[in-house]
Amino acid sequence: MKRYFIILSFLIGACTSQEKTGNGDGLKIITAGGTITEIIYELGFGDQIIATDITSTYPAAMQELPSIGYRNQIKAEGVLALGPDMILAEEGYLSDDVVSQLKGTGTAVHFFKKPVKTEETLELIQKLSEFLDVSSKGESLKKSLIEDLEELTEKTAKQENGKPKVAFVMARGEEMVFVAGEDTFAESIIRMAGAESTGKGFRDFIPLTPESLVSMNPDYLLFFDSGIKSMGGLEGLKKIRGIEETTAFQKNQILSFDGLYLSGFGPRVGQAALELSKAIGY
Repeated sequence: MKRYFIILSFLIGACTSQEKTGNGDGLKIITAGGTITEIIYELGFGDQIIATDITSTYPAAMQELPSIGYRNQIKAEGVLALGPDMILAEEGYLSDDVVSQLKGTGTAVHFFKKPVKTEETLELIQKLSEFLDVSSKGESLKKSLIEDLEELTEKTAKQENGKPKVAFVMARGEEMVFVAGEDTFAESIIRMAGAESTGKGFRDFIPLTPESLVSMNPDYLLFFDSGIKSMGGLEGLKKIRGIEETTAFQKNQILSFDGLYLSGFGPRVGQAALELSKAIGY
């Protein structure tokens, strides 16, 4: 645990001589990726974001802006019609063709890696704050996150019993139900909350089978709010074969969170993990 906070302390205190590559003052910005959008807003550039993508649901004000769409649905013509000075996006979010068209017009396009670990969140905050020449605001944002993480560590350290098992299920209707494995945001935040992810022996997301669900037998089932909605509500979860045999279902230990809040690993990730930790009994 000490090593964990040595790493975090290094990240929050790191001051490099890297040349600043941009300054956002007065520029019209389009963002693509909910985590990028949230950080840019928290750094004080919310009033300069003129459009964003459909995953950018927080703060709520971002939902009132024009939407450029989602990933491969995004068209260069639609983006350019909005007249941006700069586009800040998650790596891999825009297609190569769209990027080429945007850059061909002289529009500045910059990419940043989406975090799935808190160390990466701190690094992203630092990179964006340096890029926009607001390093002091970045330090303040990182400090707030560090405080959340310290509270989380103190809270989960008090657990005396075995760690509860949690399975994150990605549902997009009853025909598209997946379970999270290793190297996913779900594994990271479940561990942060002091629990154990049931998704072992495979990476990313795989289709959820009745056999694997029964074998995992999670103490808690974790969903996005939108996932439960896609199943027709809590009653609709019975459509997932094998779910009624799990401890989680039998004890009504079904948890759901807003998608961006749980998976974004933005400035609120510490708060999300604290809330999840409380929900599983810490």
